[in-house]
Amino acid sequence: MMTIQARLALFPRSTRIEQDTLWIGGCNIEALAEAYGTPLYLYDRAELDCAAEAYRRALSENWAGDWGITYAGKAFLNLMIAQWAAGQGFKVDCTGAGEIAIAVQAGLAREQILVHGVNKSREDLQFALRYAGTIVVDNLSELHKIIALADGENLPALWLRFQPGLAVQTHHAATQTGQEGSKFGMSEAQIMEAAAFCRTHGLPLQGLHFHQGSQFRDPSPLQPAIEKALDLAQEIGFRGHWHFSPGGGWGVAYHEDDLPQPDVQTYIRAVTGWTQAACQRRGIDLPHLHLEPGRSLVARAGVAVYQVGTVKHTGQRTWLLVDGGMADNPRKALYGARYSCLPVKHVFEPLTERVSIAGPYCESGDVLIDEISLSPVQEGEWIVIPVSGAYHISMASNYNGARRPTVLMLENGQVYPIATRETTADLMRQMRV
Repeated sequence: MMTIQARLALFPRSTRIEQDTLWIGGCNIEALAEAYGTPLYLYDRAELDCAAEAYRRALSENWAGDWGITYAGKAFLNLMIAQWAAGQGFKVDCTGAGEIAIAVQAGLAREQILVHGVNKSREDLQFALRYAGTIVVDNLSELHKIIALADGENLPALWLRFQPGLAVQTHHAATQTGQEGSKFGMSEAQIMEAAAFCRTHGLPLQGLHFHQGSQFRDPSPLQPAIEKALDLAQEIGFRGHWHFSPGGGWGVAYHEDDLPQPDVQTYIRAVTGWTQAACQRRGIDLPHLHLEPGRSLVARAGVAVYQVGTVKHTGQRTWLLVDGGMADNPRKALYGARYSCLPVKHVFEPLTERVSIAGPYCESGDVLIDEISLSPVQEGEWIVIPVSGAYHISMASNYNGARRPTVLMLENGQVYPIATRETTADLMRQMRV
């Protein structure tokens, strides 16, 4: 029972058991799976709002100056999520023309769009110059491209991305971004060269940014990176209203063994304390502080629902083969990510079965969970994997002709489709013979 309760703690806080069936956001998951088919992704609006409020409260309580939050759209971005983020008072971080187009179609104003990207194409920069309020410049070459494309336009604010040469401890090396030799950002010398270029050409340089990695739970490596960044800010000569972003990347619990996960207050108290102290020591004006959460805003709000098609015994293993996998969630294959799950029905039955859970795709790496203890699940029944709201749909593919799944927003018993399942016609639309 304790294991089941621990797993339930990974789900949205609205989750409850009624008639021996899982409910989220006031909605019966079994009924939704029958009505919309699976794989099916569900987002709980109340959980999204709760995560957003935790960030706002922590920043307002711990930062003496102006502050802002930018939602990292790479975690999951579509029209409804962009509108939700803007409605929370957040900017939306877009990487490339495609994500910018989503933000614009969602009705976001220029000042609500911030553009990242390590190798922004001509089209990316054209979209950024036309629609964004802020461009985070990754390299010196990008500044030359901006000059060439600007054509006298009213330029967005420019921030420079700094590579501090320091990584945070993440779940996989592929999610570390701030270490020396990373493809992201500029060295100290390159930052100073870029700042001089901006002064010479009258470009609106207004801030510094760095991001050390994603899915960390110990904020301590941020302190030396903040010190390095503020040394640069002092040397550049930022005064008055300037912007500083130590990025995002705060982690979440994916598995009951990850609990307890340090809360957002712990992270923000550390970042704000170090930044304020470092500014005071240098005599620098407090910046407009920006944080860029993605995963920690949306991951817990989302769950993935799969139907078991086959129960199969091979060697010493029992496989639950489900109708989704690496096409809608590549994180296990890419990063070795560890997940938990529960059946939709008979939630509190004893965990008597030791099973592996895999998808239908022609790839041995198409495994969602290596091994987990579950109550017996029959063919045709459904399972739910929690903490599926980040880097699933945004990284989904059409591998083996898979069609990206339906996504529903749940709010107080109401169901709002925010993405429809792709059809075979959708797969053919871009093909030519």
